[in-house]
Amino acid sequence: MHVPDPVRAERKLAQLGYYRLSGYWYPAREFDIDPVTTQAKTCPITSKPLRQDVFAAGTSFDDVVSLYRFDKDLRLLMLDAIERLEVNLKTVIAHVVGYHDPMAYTDVSYIGPKYARNFTDSRGNLRNSWSEWGMNQQKLLDRSTEDSIQWHRRTGRPIPFWVAVEAWDFGALSRYFEMLKGTYQNQILSRFGLTDAKIFARWLQAINLLRNRCAHHTRIWNQVAANPLSALTGDPYFAALNLDGNALARLYGLVSIVWFLLKQIAPKSDWIIKVADLVDSKPGLPGCTFGSLGLPAETGFPRAAFGI
Repeated sequence: MHVPDPVRAERKLAQLGYYRLSGYWYPAREFDIDPVTTQAKTCPITSKPLRQDVFAAGTSFDDVVSLYRFDKDLRLLMLDAIERLEVNLKTVIAHVVGYHDPMAYTDVSYIGPKYARNFTDSRGNLRNSWSEWGMNQQKLLDRSTEDSIQWHRRTGRPIPFWVAVEAWDFGALSRYFEMLKGTYQNQILSRFGLTDAKIFARWLQAINLLRNRCAHHTRIWNQVAANPLSALTGDPYFAALNLDGNALARLYGLVSIVWFLLKQIAPKSDWIIKVADLVDSKPGLPGCTFGSLGLPAETGFPRAAFGI
C-alpha cells in the first residue's frame, strides 16, 4: 500500500483504529489463487475467497481514508431517509390503530392469532411473540425520558398510543406492524401505495438492520444481506429498475426501496439526487467496485432509471 504521508497515516490509524480501517482496505488485497485451478482459494469457515497480505497495484492509504469518509456520508444519508420513514410510520400506525382505542397497543385483539399463541423454538423454549413484544416495548417506555411520557407517568394516567409510540425503536415498530391483523395492515399499507404486508414487513426488517448499522457506525457500502429482498415486479417503478439478485442483496436494492417509500410521503424530496451524487464520487480504490454497492454497471449511479 502506498502511504504518501506517514505522519497523517499514523494520526488516522490512531483516530479510527487499525481494525476499522482494515475493513475498508480489505477489497484491495490480492486474492489467494490456487496454482492448479487458477481460481481463488476459499475459506473453509466463511466460504468466501481468501486474500493475501499483498495489495493490488495502485492501492493508496489516502484512498482508504476517502472510502471510509464515503461510507460515513452514505450512512448519514441513509439515516436521514430512515428517520423520515420511521416518524411517518409511527404517526400512521398510531392513527390507524389508536383511532379504535387509545390503549390498543396493549390489546391482543388487534394482533394476528398466530402471534398470540405459544410456540416452541428450535432450542425447545416455550415462547410467545406478543408477550415478548409487550415486555420489550414496556422497557422502551420505562427507559424513555420524553417529557410527554414522564408527565403521564407522574400523573398516573395511561400512556395513549400516540404518546407511547414515540418511545418505540424501529425494531419494535416494524415488529408491531408485522403482528397486526390484516385489516389494520392494509390501512397502513395504503398510505405507502402498497398491498403486500409480507413484503413490507420484510422491507422494514431490512431497513431496521440498515438503521442499526448506521447508528453504530458500521460499514454499509459493500455489505451483503443473507436473505435478498423482494421487489414489486409488477410495479412500473421496480420494473424500470429491473433489480437483480446482486442489487437486492446489497445497498442499491435498499436505496431503491427506501426511495420508493420516501416518494410516497415526501414527493418533493431530492434525497435520491444526493445519493446519486455521493455514489458517483466513490473513491477509486482497487477492488472497490460499483457492483459491490449492487449497481448494475461500473458507469456509476443509473440516474435515468430514477428519472433524475
